[in-house]
Amino acid sequence: MNDNDPNPTPGTRHPRTGFDLAEADRLLKTTKQVRRRLDLSRPVPNDEILECIDVASHAPMGGNLERNRWMIIDDASTKQEIAKRYVEVGAPYLEGHSSAPQDQRAERVIESGKFLVEHLADVPALVLAMRLDRPPPAEALGSTAAYYGSVLPGVWSFQLAARARGVGSAWTTFHLEHEADIADVLGIPSTVTQVCLLPVAYYTGDTFTPAPRRPAREVTYLNRWKQPVEPPGSRT
Repeated sequence: MNDNDPNPTPGTRHPRTGFDLAEADRLLKTTKQVRRRLDLSRPVPNDEILECIDVASHAPMGGNLERNRWMIIDDASTKQEIAKRYVEVGAPYLEGHSSAPQDQRAERVIESGKFLVEHLADVPALVLAMRLDRPPPAEALGSTAAYYGSVLPGVWSFQLAARARGVGSAWTTFHLEHEADIADVLGIPSTVTQVCLLPVAYYTGDTFTPAPRRPAREVTYLNRWKQPVEPPGSRT
């Protein structure tokens, strides 16, 4: 394995599923939001993107209704039109956050975000995830969660499938502030909801390392808020 990841021994198979846990965990832990490492010089074949969408279509969705839709955007002038709206929102947003005190990790995220704002039109392909209807009212929390819960698992599956093929992507939503304008550019009916935009390109370099994260026991509670999950054998 290329990635510096403390996974189980390569080739370790789960006794029930047969999955290679080392490879599965490596894929899950090293799939990043890729911005600065997108290779702007190398096109991604549509067939490879379609393979990722085929994988994404198997993600959970409400009622198995298959109301999710995708659009690949690789036309230069169309990408430029989208980038104009994208920078109108993204540039001031990132500039405002960069003026506040940040740790090094946050600074790197902001800088990579600025790179994407400046180069969105140069990315080989944009993949737009959509749903065929409109979301429920914002106050209907359960319905809203169910609505987006039918789309977002597929987006993450797309990103995992892309990573496995050496293709990077980044979840981004700045364009949604101009959803109607983008819909007009792309000929999308007003009954269709744009969910997120994924810049897609082969990534530069060979490895990604897992991002530092707090251990599960620090962020997981048992039965009640702030009640820790006790280690095995600790209960008397």
